[in-house]
Amino acid sequence: MIMKNKVIRSITLASIALSLAIPMASVSAASLQKETIVPVRETAKNLGVEVKWDQTSHTITLTKDTTTLILTIGNSQAIVNGKSIALAGPLRIVSNQAVMPVEFITNVFASKEAASTDTSDLFFDQIKAGNGTKAAEYLSPTLKQTLPTQMLDTLWGNSEKAYGEAIGEPLKSEKTNAIHRNVTYNIKSTIIPFSITLRLNQEGQIDDLNIAAATPSTYQKPSYDNPASYTEQEVTVGSGTLALPGTLSMPVGKGPFPALVLVHGSGISDRDSSAGGAKPLRDLAVGLAAKGIAVLRYDKVTYEHTLKVATTPKFTLKNETVDHAISAVALLKSNPMIASSDIYVAGHSQGGFAMPLIVAADTGGDIAGTIILAGPSSPYVDVLAVQLKEIISRMKGLGQDTAPYEAQVAMWSSVISTVNDPQYSVDHLPENFPIQPAYWWFEQRDYKPTDLAKKQSGHMLVLQGENDVQVPLSEFNTWKSELKNRPDVEYKSYPNVTHLLNAYSGVSTGQEYALPSNVSSNIIDDIATWIKKSK
Repeated sequence: MIMKNKVIRSITLASIALSLAIPMASVSAASLQKETIVPVRETAKNLGVEVKWDQTSHTITLTKDTTTLILTIGNSQAIVNGKSIALAGPLRIVSNQAVMPVEFITNVFASKEAASTDTSDLFFDQIKAGNGTKAAEYLSPTLKQTLPTQMLDTLWGNSEKAYGEAIGEPLKSEKTNAIHRNVTYNIKSTIIPFSITLRLNQEGQIDDLNIAAATPSTYQKPSYDNPASYTEQEVTVGSGTLALPGTLSMPVGKGPFPALVLVHGSGISDRDSSAGGAKPLRDLAVGLAAKGIAVLRYDKVTYEHTLKVATTPKFTLKNETVDHAISAVALLKSNPMIASSDIYVAGHSQGGFAMPLIVAADTGGDIAGTIILAGPSSPYVDVLAVQLKEIISRMKGLGQDTAPYEAQVAMWSSVISTVNDPQYSVDHLPENFPIQPAYWWFEQRDYKPTDLAKKQSGHMLVLQGENDVQVPLSEFNTWKSELKNRPDVEYKSYPNVTHLLNAYSGVSTGQEYALPSNVSSNIIDDIATWIKKSK
């Protein structure tokens, strides 16, 4: 296997398939080649630029050092230090924000200062130069153990092979959470814009990194998001080298409150499960907090510790999903504002698939009830096969080109066949398995959620969208049939609702994921009612 594939596969991770791998084939490379449109104020903040808005003239004045940029809504001309410069298009208002191509602002305010002393910049410069030995000097002890110098030597070159040759200077931005200072370099390229995010620990060392295609968010807050009804605080879930940053949304008022832990689907997910125009876990958190239910969500371990996880040979579903869900429950139980006997756990997609494992791991009986949101009921690779069949069927039914999906079908069919081959096991893994870590796939091969759930008890709510292309309604029906002897389980499905838990009137194929969408208020209402009834 050549190094390029090792790098890309290690950073992509094993479990992307069930989350967004198939539908995202609909996002063409051409659509990602377009200039990245971003809010002006947010971009200016990242560049340290002062922003002033004049309501009367509808102009925005941006100032940094000796450079002044003046933009006018609807005008295709910008003024830079008194000189008129043509824009590719007029400054526009989208969702009450002024937006324009990020590259223009970046170029105007490109720093001409002395060389940076920021560790992230120093590391970034070394990987661009292909100097892995020098770059390794900036790594944390944990990352040094898992990231070979040879990989650092080729990291930049392989990224350009995958996404295209970099164009111009990258746009640098940063955010700090409870675990890391996260520095992101957004890079325009000849094929697909991409980003490199460096995660620095409290000692200022590079503790992890993630490389991904840059897909701009089109998310808009839902109408039921009422900031006056809740507060949010940054928290830490778990401990040690894989601790995770999270957000606790707390209702305004006198507690203690019932609480809900949100568990992500598969892939590399942030605490909101951001995907195109959707942030389903954020919507659930703010919607339920407004109804008097505290909600804890957190960045997934594959997101916050991407490279450390990807290079762990015996990484399991328990490590990926179960362990941190249990840690999140423990964190809530220690909070005096939370009713310790009313802590629930909701799992979306893979999070629902793992719910019986989460219940089994709750040895102290701290979980009052569980919710499965579009969760598969069949073994993982069986669901992949169902998903592949469903997406092709829907695309053909719509008369759309299935070629991009057919290529994925061939790849995933090979993976499914290998995983189901009885000659392989965790003790005898196939050589050159295409999706690493291979151990993850074979460790859970024989796990069927409903088989374990049959042996369990406790309040459970199973919710499913009837327009879900990734976890079709047949999986929901299997939950119902397999758990028919459990009187403590309730079920409900929703017409038109997709895998992202939003209502969509068309046939969901994943193409619509790029559109702004929000979790259906009916789902939020039903969860709130069920939790309060189960207390």
